[in-house]
Amino acid sequence: MVRKIKAKRILQLRAEGLSGRAIASTQGVSRNSVAEVINAADAASRSWEELKDLNEEKVYQLLFPGRSEHESVFTQPDWSSIHKELAKVGTNLKLLHAEYSDQAKATGAAFMGYDRFCKSYQRYVLEHGATSRVEHKAGVSVEVDWSGPTMALHDPVTGNRSTVYLFVAALPFSRYAFVEPCLDMKQESWMLCHASMFNAFGGSVPRIICDNLKTGVLKHPAEGEIVLNDAYRHLAEHYSAVILPGRVRRPKDKSSVENTVGHIATWVIASLRHEQFTSLDALRAAIYRQMAAYNAQPFQKRAGSRQSVFTEEEHPLLRPLPVVPYEISTWVHGRKVAKNSYVAWKKNFYSVPLKHVGATVDLRITSKTLEVYLQSQRLSSHLLFDTATVNQYRTNDADIPPERKYRSWDAKRLLGWAHRVGPNTVEVVDKVFASVSVAEQGINPVLAVLRLSSKYGAQRLENACFVALQSRIRSPRYGHLHPILQNRQDEHWKEATLPPAAESNSTGYVRGSDYYSRKSQ
Repeated sequence: MVRKIKAKRILQLRAEGLSGRAIASTQGVSRNSVAEVINAADAASRSWEELKDLNEEKVYQLLFPGRSEHESVFTQPDWSSIHKELAKVGTNLKLLHAEYSDQAKATGAAFMGYDRFCKSYQRYVLEHGATSRVEHKAGVSVEVDWSGPTMALHDPVTGNRSTVYLFVAALPFSRYAFVEPCLDMKQESWMLCHASMFNAFGGSVPRIICDNLKTGVLKHPAEGEIVLNDAYRHLAEHYSAVILPGRVRRPKDKSSVENTVGHIATWVIASLRHEQFTSLDALRAAIYRQMAAYNAQPFQKRAGSRQSVFTEEEHPLLRPLPVVPYEISTWVHGRKVAKNSYVAWKKNFYSVPLKHVGATVDLRITSKTLEVYLQSQRLSSHLLFDTATVNQYRTNDADIPPERKYRSWDAKRLLGWAHRVGPNTVEVVDKVFASVSVAEQGINPVLAVLRLSSKYGAQRLENACFVALQSRIRSPRYGHLHPILQNRQDEHWKEATLPPAAESNSTGYVRGSDYYSRKSQ
């Protein structure tokens, strides 16, 4: 690139009385260049008094009109179109240069090389005050953090102040910002703020760039793998995103949100400092109003505003939100799958695939569902029982083979059990079901009777039922049968029902005809 002659400086030194030789020596230019400037000023009748208030560029243009203008021999691409295309994911200057050169070759026009193409794009960015899109892509990442400055709620009754913390998020491409107030900085608040942020954006991005706070990152060593908080990682997976923590003590890794934190100190905290808020909802509405004004504020060095760039260029590139909204979850670690292929939670039981019997699993609990995980693999999902329900089973058909599935008790199944015990037990069960208006009302009383066979044996229960049926009890139940078994009355029922023994005589015992008839048979 040819260096321009400092025409104004030469004319200034001439006005101060220096010779052409002295000017050339002190300014490091040739005497011919000095003479050319002086001759051009004399030809244009321009004195130093006329030129001293003009800048160097203007003086040169007056003395040498048209000389500084250079028309490139190369076909110039539409730089505004190039700038917009660079915002898209996967698009870079290398690809755009290849497309530009292909178009030029098709028309037979001269085209610039890749190096000149890149430098020309950077010149366009500087001249138009635009933000280079080589570093930031639209719809790719969001930066999140807590604001250092806080706000407060006032209790009108007690006069107490409670601190309000501000969650701040910014999209690096458009600089579109979001702020959410919270009463604490705990895990649940952190997660809810992310869900509110994505809802406000109307879409999600594949990268979440955060600080190394404990609610997001458990461990970030200088070497080795980063250990993320399980709940935070699961939130990112719900929105098809990944967590990319910034380096420790490297705020420039999330410069957009750091810059936004400084701005909201003025736009939100300082602007609302004269107002007192008694509820979080009222404060949230005021913050949203201020943030709408902040995002609509025109840029100083580029066209448009955060809102316009976000709406026109970035929002169409965001990923759609999940159909199912995100729910806050609680993780329970180290639960063992029982031999019946169920895992217990709050006195109820939820099925797990049979092949994982004996495995140690983790449970993810939300307000409505329970999910079973083996490391990062989800094994099963169930609707939660309500808090008043106990000793119930939830079974997925795919988890348990038919022969191993839990079956609820009904009258038919209970009668089958009674038939396996004996006819007297069947009669007792029939009498119980006959005494109730709805069959389901008799299930628990019948179960109580039949379970006596587990403790005392089927034969003793059958004998006890016979004894109870011989009494005046209309419908024997557990309360009648248990004392019989406990006092061993069932063991002497035959003695109680046999006729008295006949008195002995001198002729001795004589066998009856029945004895001989059986023997002959």
